[in-house]
Amino acid sequence: MGLSELLLLALGVSMDAFAVSICKGLAMKKATLKAGLTCGVWFGGFQALMPLIGFFLGTLFAEAIQAVDHWVAFILLGIIGVNMLKEALEKEEEGCGCEEQNADLSVKTMFVMAVATSIDALAVGISLAMAGNVNIVMAVLLIGAFTCVMSTIGVKVGNVFGSRFEKKAQLAGGVILILLGLKILLEHLGILS
Repeated sequence: MGLSELLLLALGVSMDAFAVSICKGLAMKKATLKAGLTCGVWFGGFQALMPLIGFFLGTLFAEAIQAVDHWVAFILLGIIGVNMLKEALEKEEEGCGCEEQNADLSVKTMFVMAVATSIDALAVGISLAMAGNVNIVMAVLLIGAFTCVMSTIGVKVGNVFGSRFEKKAQLAGGVILILLGLKILLEHLGILS
């Protein structure tokens, strides 16, 4: 997996945290840099940690499922992408998904939110192990850095513009993950080089 694909993966994985950060910013009277960085560090840290854990779990089972590993990567990324699209479309019908959010940045609140937004990243890590030929250190650093920056920006975007970009971010993230899963499958089948 090349640098451009890793950058796209990092962008796709960061979109859930970006959407939640928009909601956090929406709930704040004034979004400070400290508040943005707090969200960025929590979300970025967990988005980096979870794929690393998933990668190591995936490598434990990689040999046993080597014949179907490309299908596993395709299915996991596809499921995550479809879920992101589904959530975004449900929010479109219901209105903004930010109503339940508040400006609380306590350790307990941020821990729960960081874990919740990074569960998908665990499955992405498993997919990376199945895809093979992945620099996991580069992937984890890019995912963590991208998520940190996007979350920091998301707090400000939510505070200034409201929830207008939340659904679009989730839609974009879902499409990116589905396309990456499809690319892994097509490369393994020899359709793409």
